[in-house]
Amino acid sequence: MTASLTAAPTTTAFDAVLRGAPARMLRSDGVEVALDARRWRAPASGADRWLLDRCTGPAIDLGCGPGRLVAALVERGVPALGVDVSDVARRQCRVRRAPMTHRDVFAALPAEGRWDHVLLADGNIGIGGDPARLLRRAAELLRPGGSALVETDPRADLLWRGTVRVRTPHGSGPAQPWACAGADALAALAGPVGLVRTAAHVGARCFVELRSVGVGS
Repeated sequence: MTASLTAAPTTTAFDAVLRGAPARMLRSDGVEVALDARRWRAPASGADRWLLDRCTGPAIDLGCGPGRLVAALVERGVPALGVDVSDVARRQCRVRRAPMTHRDVFAALPAEGRWDHVLLADGNIGIGGDPARLLRRAAELLRPGGSALVETDPRADLLWRGTVRVRTPHGSGPAQPWACAGADALAALAGPVGLVRTAAHVGARCFVELRSVGVGS
């Protein structure tokens, strides 16, 4: 699935990381998180396979960045589309020939309600600072029986909301809303929006699969 929806060029707090700058994310509670620019920009590998192997049909990657997961799915013959508001990400996806739409994840998107899979990797459950709202958005995009594949915090019960700044050697960016959530916390938020936990992976990176069963199921 592809799209022609576009937006005006947008600068984001993560653009420097997408360009490869070493960076850390400074949370408003004082926690610092290293951002893995090298992995984001490299081809999909390692733990990414847990996500990719579960994509058996059309998949949409929210906050796709340089498009490594989208490109890997296309190489496997799986229809895929990235979504990112960053103009840097848009250009990098074009170089990778990874289909993407330059939009906010909460804006109107192609094929809403018909995607087999929604990807939220690399901490992107934090987008907007409200995991419950983002899971609701994922549920809107999925077909019945589809799945949201979400990278989680290693601490299963963690649910943190606040603001973050991205710090590079050139300084710190503006504060923006963000969130972090573990698998158990996400499972609790998922039920009210019609998603249930059906699989999980615990390792150096952690993931959870949330399947669409409909609200009230």
